[in-house]
Amino acid sequence: MKISPHAIIDPKAEISPDAEIGPFCVIGPDVTIGAGTRLLSHVAVMGPTTIGQGNLISPQVVLGGAPQDRKYKDAPTRLEVGDNNIFREGVTIHRGTEKGGGITRVGSGNYLMCNVHLGHDVQFGSNCTIANSVMVAGHVVILDNVVMGGGVGIHQFVTVGEYCFIGGASRIHHDVPPFMRVDGADQVRGVNVRLLRTCGYK
Repeated sequence: MKISPHAIIDPKAEISPDAEIGPFCVIGPDVTIGAGTRLLSHVAVMGPTTIGQGNLISPQVVLGGAPQDRKYKDAPTRLEVGDNNIFREGVTIHRGTEKGGGITRVGSGNYLMCNVHLGHDVQFGSNCTIANSVMVAGHVVILDNVVMGGGVGIHQFVTVGEYCFIGGASRIHHDVPPFMRVDGADQVRGVNVRLLRTCGYK
């Protein structure tokens, strides 16, 4: 097990022998970290949180923080993260709320760039690429293979369909149909042909 002597790990955390915990990381109780996952340094993980295998977690990432919801009263809600995700510097992902189902979920194979935020009860798919400073509010559903430019804001309770592209600095207040290119304030610009072709569609 590659654990820095400068990391702080609660005895109730479950860390795979193949995981790597870098210096100045803080791992709370009820946290599970899978094989091959690397926390480079200065990462905070609060439980209950489960992180799968092969994830790369950069400095200043905070996973499993309490939801930003005035109604939340320390209920034992969860964050579940899949495999082979990359979380770059400053990513924050909050646990769920009781009224939102209790679980925030992140799938596998995602790339979340610097300062991305996923709010409470978000259901986030797989193989998505999210650029810097994207803000995703609570109760949002993002399906697989979505690409977002930097600075996008997603309003709560919105669903973003699979294979969508959302242009940088867009403001999304309504559901986005699958396979669309969206820009500005909920403006559909057409079908996301380039991404569909990249993913094997003709």
